[in-house]
Amino acid sequence: MAKGKYEDWLSEEGLLLIEGWARDGLTYEQIASNMGISASTLREWKKTYSAISAALKKGRKVVIRELENALVKRAKGDETEEEIYERDKDGEVILSRKVKKVVPPDTTALIFALKNMDSANWRDKKEMELSGNVGIADELAAAWGRVKNSDKE
Repeated sequence: MAKGKYEDWLSEEGLLLIEGWARDGLTYEQIASNMGISASTLREWKKTYSAISAALKKGRKVVIRELENALVKRAKGDETEEEIYERDKDGEVILSRKVKKVVPPDTTALIFALKNMDSANWRDKKEMELSGNVGIADELAAAWGRVKNSDKE
């Protein structure tokens, strides 16, 4: 495939490569380098050619879903099975046993997930809307009036 020619990247093969690189988690700069173009050219092509933009988005969606699933597993904790290999008396590597390991929940991952997935209940700062007269302005005006009157006496 010719590097840097947008027509080639609009082909089925070209779009499949772009989608695959996005799915593999490559940055736009890395994808552009693989295509033989600059990152700014890739940004322009994304705006100009909807097929390129769609391929990048489609590939990223897979990665985002995988990362979301990994975050939830990490936040909740997990159980994994690890295979232990050893050498036998002849020097060959063999599976000697399987060990179950418990991965405890990760508090940081849990907080991060809750703040992002349920921000209305888990954000750090709660926004409050005040309506009507809360009375502080009247109290300040009265106090200021008393100060001014005490100066006159």
